[in-house]
Amino acid sequence: MPWSIRRTLAVTAAGALCLAGSVSAVAASAAPAPRVAAATATPIQHVVVIYQENVSFDHYFGTYPNAANTDGQPFHAAAGTPSVNGLTPALLNNNPNQAQPQRLTPAEALTCDQDHDYTPEQLALDGGLMDAFVQNTEVTGCSPPDFTTPGLVMDYYDGNTTTALWNYAQHFAMSDNMFDTEFGPSTPGALNLISGQTGGGTSVDAQGNPEPDPGDVGSQISSDTGTVVGDPDPFYDACSNHSGPTVKMTGTNVGDLLSNAGVSWGWFQGGFAPTSRTGQGVPVCGRAHNNIGGVSEADYSPHHNPFEYYASTANPNHLPPAGLAEVGHDGQANHEYDLSWFYKDLTHGHMPAVSFLKAARYQDGHPANSDPLDEQTFLTKTINDIMKSKFWNSTAIIITYDDSDGWYDHAMPPILNSSADPALDALNGTGVCGHGTPMGGIPDRCGYGQRLPFLVISPFARKNYVSNATIDTTSILAFIENNWLGGQRTGTSSFDNIAGPITDMFKFGQPSDPALLLNPKTGEVVR
Repeated sequence: MPWSIRRTLAVTAAGALCLAGSVSAVAASAAPAPRVAAATATPIQHVVVIYQENVSFDHYFGTYPNAANTDGQPFHAAAGTPSVNGLTPALLNNNPNQAQPQRLTPAEALTCDQDHDYTPEQLALDGGLMDAFVQNTEVTGCSPPDFTTPGLVMDYYDGNTTTALWNYAQHFAMSDNMFDTEFGPSTPGALNLISGQTGGGTSVDAQGNPEPDPGDVGSQISSDTGTVVGDPDPFYDACSNHSGPTVKMTGTNVGDLLSNAGVSWGWFQGGFAPTSRTGQGVPVCGRAHNNIGGVSEADYSPHHNPFEYYASTANPNHLPPAGLAEVGHDGQANHEYDLSWFYKDLTHGHMPAVSFLKAARYQDGHPANSDPLDEQTFLTKTINDIMKSKFWNSTAIIITYDDSDGWYDHAMPPILNSSADPALDALNGTGVCGHGTPMGGIPDRCGYGQRLPFLVISPFARKNYVSNATIDTTSILAFIENNWLGGQRTGTSSFDNIAGPITDMFKFGQPSDPALLLNPKTGEVVR
């Protein structure tokens, strides 16, 4: 039986969305008549996906729940805390890689970015031996000169630095068996989050005409359509860099499905609101903040916004909603918002059924531009606000990451989808990743990729629970589809068709009210 019936209200229709100058116009969907949305399959009526950047499981949770407590914020695990599949004494002291894992201190929070491309990540795993990270994904220097040292790619934080995340794990549920859907960087991860599909990307020039881009789109055919394996900017975004190739995606994403079902939803990203516009009306995404190293970082990253790759869900000119009543519904913003609108909406007693949150770059956890301490401020502020709202008793907050950044993780992922591209695949030898037929015959989607952190924070989450069930990024997509859309999928060859469920991390029934407010500066429990 359904747990609730929710009514979503439509708002005024938008006229048209367009990219001024070089990018073709994208029509906005007209607002539908009010209608009853599909009933939820669980008592979860609101999902908030906080989608962070570039962290492997071992990098943040390798020694959980044991912290050194020699510096930073102290962490002491509750009695009976379950162990995780983490860094054992043998892996810490007799690791098969060229360097041994070392603990990073809070003073070393701002580090160099590692190599996390599709092929180097496969090479690092060395066919399952997990012993070639230093020579394939380590970066020995960066600019600005963030912390680096030989063997850095092997290193990890503990609860004295990632204090908030470890405290959330103590009081709610986490997975130690969650994997990136495919090998590779941010954009494939983000596309899989909303569609389970990285095939069907077309590399185009500033006018939208096909243009080869062998670095970011693999296995291109004559129309320059192939599989997204790199970090191209989205074509349908005026803040993208259109001086080189960008990418259009075809197919269906979860935003399309939710809109068609009348379910409110939104993508909220730091820096999405323009700071100005050119004389031709093109938005300038110029907002920036200093990270803990005092370096100014642009807030907005176009290639982190997956909905801007699809004409149907893009907001090319970064138009704001006409007002709070539009947030989550059809209108001129087309469900794409600056992050500030999520907080405004929440303050005024509203929140979409499905929300995707992307922090500004200085707080998204991505090495080089962000760090665990800046990230912690964003996470705790956001989660505290949700917990203090009227929506807490019907909400599930999911925290996870778009890729591993190439950081060491000792767990060999299950290869559920193979690829045999002689130019890109290298897990089991030159041109081989797994052994089988790719789903839909689409190459360059070998996966699962490396293991990532995954937490569920909810009054329905099991307390101090570690799930060992195999899941991937598209398990989030499948949960949304199952909860609101009756199990509808985005396509026949999308990864949500084979995604493992996350339901063992919940205990449905009468919700408890374990609001856990944390100090944004320290990550320690306030109450």
